[in-house]
Amino acid sequence: MTISLTFILIGLTLLISYQAFNNPDMKYKLAFHPSSVAEFGEWYRFLSSGFVHNDWSHLILNMYVFYLFGSALEPVFTQVIFDPLIGRLVFIFFYISAIIAADIPTFFKHKDNAGYSSVGASGATSALMMAYILFAPWGWFIFPPLPGIVFAVGYLWYSSYMAKRGGDLIAHDAHLWGAVYGVVFMIAVAGLFKPELLDFFLARLLDGPEAPRF
Repeated sequence: MTISLTFILIGLTLLISYQAFNNPDMKYKLAFHPSSVAEFGEWYRFLSSGFVHNDWSHLILNMYVFYLFGSALEPVFTQVIFDPLIGRLVFIFFYISAIIAADIPTFFKHKDNAGYSSVGASGATSALMMAYILFAPWGWFIFPPLPGIVFAVGYLWYSSYMAKRGGDLIAHDAHLWGAVYGVVFMIAVAGLFKPELLDFFLARLLDGPEAPRF
């Protein structure tokens, strides 16, 4: 029996985050701190920050979103686009690269700001969510009760607005760029390895709204 990579990554994140809750020094060393990356070359922070969270509510929300969309997308990689082995490797690469890619714009924005730091898997979970919406753009979210494509547009607008506004210590830049990365990555993978999926994405989009099913 093959163990789900989604569950493995969730378990790893829960373990590391829990340890960091009880060890402030560990949390600081793993957090994304752009000025430390720029000054001391601590490039590992691009990845390590995705496995640490601020508190239990932050952790549970991100892992719940990861569970919903990771468990839905993992079979797409392992059964639809690739064979199981390659699919698992690509799925891991997608998740890890999304953590990193989501923080790149933040690095350039805050590399001279020693007071800025962030933690959390929000960039990766945003990427998974937006990649999933390509497959079901009119599928309804339970909360908020909106079709996926409408939620996606609103999510991108809100993340962009809050990133420009700032002041709440939440990494909205990571939400925004993680979401963009998810769409780009999924379209690129489909175009390179399963071109018929591009037609599927378009067809699902053109199908239009469907009745809500909760």
